[in-house]
Amino acid sequence: MKIKLLCFSLAVLFANSVSAQKTVKSNKTATPSYPQTIARPKLVVGMVVDQMRWDYLYRFYSRYGQGGFKRLINEGFSAENTLIPYTPTLTACGHSSVYTGSVPAINGIIGNNWFDPQLGRDVYCVEDKSVSTVGSTSKAGLMSPKNLLVTTVTDELRMASNFRSKVISVSLKDRGAILPGGHTANGSYWYDGATGNFITSTHYMQQLPAWVNDFNAKKLPNKYFSEDWNTLYPIATYTESTADDKPYERLFKDEKTATFPHLFKQYANKNYSLMTSMPQGNTFTLEFAKAAIPAEKLGQSGNTDFLAVSLSSTDYVGHQFGPNSIELEDTYLRLDKDLEDFFGYLDKTIGKGNYLFFLTADHGVTHVPGFSKENKLPSGGLATKKYKTELDSLILKEFKVKDAIFTLINNQLIFDTDAIKDAKADYSKIKQFSIDYLVKQEGVLNAVDIKNIGNASLSQDLKMKITNGYNARRSGDVYIILDAGWYPSLSPGTGHAAWNPYDSHIPNVFMGWGVKPGKTNKEYYMTDIAPTVSALLHIQQPSGSIGKVITELIK
Repeated sequence: MKIKLLCFSLAVLFANSVSAQKTVKSNKTATPSYPQTIARPKLVVGMVVDQMRWDYLYRFYSRYGQGGFKRLINEGFSAENTLIPYTPTLTACGHSSVYTGSVPAINGIIGNNWFDPQLGRDVYCVEDKSVSTVGSTSKAGLMSPKNLLVTTVTDELRMASNFRSKVISVSLKDRGAILPGGHTANGSYWYDGATGNFITSTHYMQQLPAWVNDFNAKKLPNKYFSEDWNTLYPIATYTESTADDKPYERLFKDEKTATFPHLFKQYANKNYSLMTSMPQGNTFTLEFAKAAIPAEKLGQSGNTDFLAVSLSSTDYVGHQFGPNSIELEDTYLRLDKDLEDFFGYLDKTIGKGNYLFFLTADHGVTHVPGFSKENKLPSGGLATKKYKTELDSLILKEFKVKDAIFTLINNQLIFDTDAIKDAKADYSKIKQFSIDYLVKQEGVLNAVDIKNIGNASLSQDLKMKITNGYNARRSGDVYIILDAGWYPSLSPGTGHAAWNPYDSHIPNVFMGWGVKPGKTNKEYYMTDIAPTVSALLHIQQPSGSIGKVITELIK
């Protein structure tokens, strides 16, 4: 019996030993395996819809089809409460801030134009007289991103891939193409109204690629002109808008009333610049973007590429007719169809789920003052040139300084400090005198010394926005804050530049690769878009970025 127990015990010990050895051997071979590469989409498509207010996502929702804005909202993630964190809210500032994650105070793009006291003239945001036009003999190509003081998310993507990733940007507006493309874009293309062609500059290349020449040779603007501009649907169905015939809408040349149809046939081969002012300008831009994908082999290299598209016709239509016009409603119904076609093209060429898409805007728009007055809402037009002339005259009388004010631009007064110094006048007193004058004028809520904004009697939010819009080398001396609903012009139509929600509340919707569908009403800013794209791509944020990642949308 003892012998049997001993044999059994030895057998158990032997079995355990073998099992232990197998476990050790198994543990040695069970080394964790990790992905060999970082997962990234084949292509990122960034879209900025110029002058698109956030409420357009929902105001026309019942009229949208299933594959455009509705698909974007329902398949994507919408940061519903996205605001612009600076003022003034202008096109160049918006495009720069979306792609840099920064603000004008840091990226340097404080307006579409700004006054340079050293040069004694206005400077255009993307002007560059050291380059030449490519694709035209006009001066429309004397442009580059040299005035942008920081990198963009597109620059960072290029650097992260050791410049193997390709970046292409396109817009009818030069600033809408150049600023999103960044300093290192492989190609940025914009529209030359003199020729009806897309062009570029020697900052990017010495001659246009064959595919761009082939696209230009189609002369698509003539095709769109031949269609005229009629409403897409029976005009009686445009119930989200005011009546068609309104005196406060701006006329096209040779029109007697600002009503449908708008006749464009007459402009074929004559006035290509009007391509920007019809909704087919968006169609035209997206056709160019689609042509770029196979021609540049975007999404095919094994590296993540980037296509930046800015749609400008929405801005031109909005300025001319206003946000409550039938023209504006028709423009967005047409854009909805264009988006459906564009998404379908991306699904087919890149593959659904293989691309990351985001849509936002550079700014919103103020209601046309005539519309607001008609509906008993506070509003008005501001005669800023008159105020400058009157104030210059008063300063001459009070302080004996002739032409003390260089200009009034971007809601800012800029003084000629040399003239004030030569007259031995007190600059600080002249500045306070000007503020006291401005706050008494109709339509002016307040005026503040920008360099002493901390002591101004303003809300912290408004102080932050003025500070974020102030660049020490490029901004003015006194900032003028308008009353809500007021626009600094007396001409028909409307514009933007204010801090108010109608100018600063913008759409911010992501869809596709790495995006979890949903919504949030948490407050985010325009500057959060670039950091979010950077996080999704696992690349460095742009060099001036101050935004934060929208973590809720990441899968």
